[in-house]
Amino acid sequence: MLTRVSPWLILLAGLAAFFTPSAAWAQAKPAAAAKTKIPPTTVYLVRHAEKDSTSDPLDPTLSVAGQLRAQALRQTLAKHHPVALFTTDTKRTRATLAPLADALKLEPQVYDAKYGHDLADRILKEYAGKTVVVVGHSNTILPFIDDLGGTAPVDEIGENEYDYLFTVRVAPGLQPTVGMGGYGAERKPAAKASAKAAPKATPPAPVK
Repeated sequence: MLTRVSPWLILLAGLAAFFTPSAAWAQAKPAAAAKTKIPPTTVYLVRHAEKDSTSDPLDPTLSVAGQLRAQALRQTLAKHHPVALFTTDTKRTRATLAPLADALKLEPQVYDAKYGHDLADRILKEYAGKTVVVVGHSNTILPFIDDLGGTAPVDEIGENEYDYLFTVRVAPGLQPTVGMGGYGAERKPAAKASAKAAPKATPPAPVK
């Protein structure tokens, strides 16, 4: 004896099959989302290099040591392929950025350090997922880290401290990360290795 199936049961079964996503589709969705993930925006921050104390005190140029540090900045950051460079409108910050700008064939963009929050917003909107470099001053770099949403790893930058290199990475939906490193001759591994390998100096004999 044949069992008679209600047409309503057949209709409901068809609708259930239509609206239930297949396993393949469910697995493909996360993969598609992963492909569209935006990389973090990377901002390298440095103070200008050493000032020439014999030049104009209101707008000094770089000393010889500062010019060497500017070249070191080029060697350190050119390999990261930044797409935009930002500088305040002073001789020392412009000169610090000049070798890197020349290597990358980029025109540095001038910003006003008094409005760091505006620059931070612009970078995160116009250069999302890319790398940029910002050159500022001992009293503006750390506040700019705050403007980007990060936390400065040091309380202040001393008058004679020029070798800091901060890296701020901002990813959508995540807390920004802040890295602290350095650049220049005193930061080269070879120089550190030589210092470690140097024999200890023998203290002079006490005078009797």
